[in-house]
Amino acid sequence: MIEFEQDLTGQASLELIALLKDIGRRSKAHAQSLPKQVEFLNYWEGILFSIGGDRFVAPLHEIVEILNYPTTVTTVPGTRFWIRGIANIRGNLLPIIDLQAFLGGGSTVPGRRSRVLVVQHREVFTGLLVGDMVGMRHFDEGEKTECKTLEVPLANYVTGAFEHEGEIRPVFSLHALAASPEFLSAAV
Repeated sequence: MIEFEQDLTGQASLELIALLKDIGRRSKAHAQSLPKQVEFLNYWEGILFSIGGDRFVAPLHEIVEILNYPTTVTTVPGTRFWIRGIANIRGNLLPIIDLQAFLGGGSTVPGRRSRVLVVQHREVFTGLLVGDMVGMRHFDEGEKTECKTLEVPLANYVTGAFEHEGEIRPVFSLHALAASPEFLSAAV
């Protein structure tokens, strides 16, 4: 009787192995192959916002933080008209600059979509009021192009552009702005 059980066990094992081989063969016949080469796209990230109705993107790595417009901004006497004042943000004093006014447009009226883009570049730590922030955008590096249609002073701070879905989005460098002598001369 023991020999009979061993023969059954041996026969069952052979049948199981044959079944598994058949399942493996059929699976391979119906399997789709994986792509031979994976293509990695290099994306550039930025924050899309408006200045006087024109849309720009600022490099995400140049922005420390994005804030709602502070409820209390204290004016500072003897400063240029584009300086809104100083705000206390979690115990730190942050100068608030009206970016549109600085660039020669009218003053920004803070609204629901207004934001303060906080920039820290070298010794400059400041907040830039933008009237309409749309949000974060990703661009394929292959969409990078030049931006030739801007006039001074905007052209001084634009470092290129991205063409996406038929629209040109100029790249506004906040670090170039923070390093400019015009921006650094806040006193009247």
